[in-house]
Amino acid sequence: MRLYLNQDSFFETDQPLDISLSVSEHQTLSAWYVKPPIMEPVRENGFLGCVKEGGDVNFRSILFNPHGHGTHTESCGHITPEVFSVNKVVKNYFFKALLISCSPEIQDNGDRVINLKSLPDGIDEIEALVIRSLPNTSDKIALNYADTNPPFLSLEMIPLLNKLKVKHLLLDLPSVDKEKDGGELAFHHAFWEVPEVNRLDRTITELIYVKDEIKDGLYLLELQIAPFENDASPSRPVLYQIEKV
Repeated sequence: MRLYLNQDSFFETDQPLDISLSVSEHQTLSAWYVKPPIMEPVRENGFLGCVKEGGDVNFRSILFNPHGHGTHTESCGHITPEVFSVNKVVKNYFFKALLISCSPEIQDNGDRVINLKSLPDGIDEIEALVIRSLPNTSDKIALNYADTNPPFLSLEMIPLLNKLKVKHLLLDLPSVDKEKDGGELAFHHAFWEVPEVNRLDRTITELIYVKDEIKDGLYLLELQIAPFENDASPSRPVLYQIEKV
């Protein structure tokens, strides 16, 4: 179906570009030292939740961590004493988004830091920024990030994000901050303005994966979030190519 954003542009609902990573009991993707997800049939009071074993239905309980097992969206409740639910923070689901690819700068200490200093000409304001880190290898869909010191975002980006009025930041890394920073979480605090403001209108989505065939540029982002009352929830961000009439 073709839907018009205005008289000059439209998008096709049957051409979604899914940039999420799913959660599976057999996956190797993980971060923050979590063990693999567990998906087990319920076996209680004579009830069997496994058709293969003779049950009437498949009825499985799932144990996983949204921060460590796949694409997830988090609110400022991730770093505040009060656990603000991301399910209550995200009230709209479609946003004007810019996808940009960035190569980290290698620091003297070996850290790889992404420092987005400018955007393409003609970009004044966007609601969401999607960052694809380079190189964009397929390892991203199966990597155990623990103790690998992955790339992270530079605090110097914050003024640019504020100028662009970015409310939703998405990236293909386990965190916007350095893996081991002594608990400082400087970028999280600056982006959400914690504790001074607690920006409940802003989210961070981590562990996405943007395939190479999806080109940099402007898109319509649909940010689908599972309705968990938690600081973070599994999510499925989907991009739609914006076409001109």
